[in-house]
Amino acid sequence: MGAKGTVLKRVRQSRKANAKNKHYKSIVKSATKKVLNETKKEEALKIAGSAFSAIDKVASKGIIHKNKAANQKARISKHLNNLK
Repeated sequence: MGAKGTVLKRVRQSRKANAKNKHYKSIVKSATKKVLNETKKEEALKIAGSAFSAIDKVASKGIIHKNKAANQKARISKHLNNLK
């Protein structure tokens, strides 16, 4: 098998990891967009909880950096504070 087999295995592993990471990043983007597109404060607050938990979950898995997670949560909070 040798080095060639190892390279092929790494390619398989990285494709699998890439697909998983893409899935989780997509979930975070969707949750964030839902909150930022909401214009009613009550509705936005309901959606924000699930968005925050999605962001925290993805950051804890190491898919996004903790600082990026904090920035996204701050962005959502700023939007919530500006709603009436």
